[in-house]
Amino acid sequence: MSQIKILIVEDEPLVAHDIAATLIGINYAVCGIAYTVSKALFYLDTNQPDIVLLDINLGTETDGILLADTIRNQYHIPFVFLTSYADAQTLERAKHTRPMGYLVKPYDERELFATLEIALHNFGQLKGTQSFDLTQFNAHRTNKLTPKEFEIMQDLYEGCTNQQLCDKHFISLNTVKTHIKHLYDKLAVQSRSELMILVRKSQ
Repeated sequence: MSQIKILIVEDEPLVAHDIAATLIGINYAVCGIAYTVSKALFYLDTNQPDIVLLDINLGTETDGILLADTIRNQYHIPFVFLTSYADAQTLERAKHTRPMGYLVKPYDERELFATLEIALHNFGQLKGTQSFDLTQFNAHRTNKLTPKEFEIMQDLYEGCTNQQLCDKHFISLNTVKTHIKHLYDKLAVQSRSELMILVRKSQ
């Protein structure tokens, strides 16, 4: 199962469960469905999501845009708006919360997947280079990384492509792919996005 945990904040239960089914179908984990702001805050405190899918109209005095400010300032995790609203006034308010994405309903599976992957990648880039070293990273791991795997992991986190890894480490593309496979196997991740989540949590 994916290590990327998503909190859905959506006041329409049928819509929320449809979103959840789509996420599970593309190998994300749904760590909560919140129909209200208070429930969303509860899940943010208890379930520690990696990213939030956030509707704007939540049927309460506090809308999704105000909740987004709280997520950014207090929880410091990425969020993506998933909403029916695309008017100029709403977009103007929304962009000041600095979302990692804005998806307009109706959406399709490919759009949702692409939006989430880009959001997680971009948020990872904002976090900067990690300060821990190999010994610290390996301290509590059964499957310890080699120095080369650790270097590859850091370069992946910083957004290097496979070709850039070849050029930087003076190795072939097949060798890069082998290092990445070993890295993913040892860390029990399946994608660069999952790797970014794991590295960020290891700070």
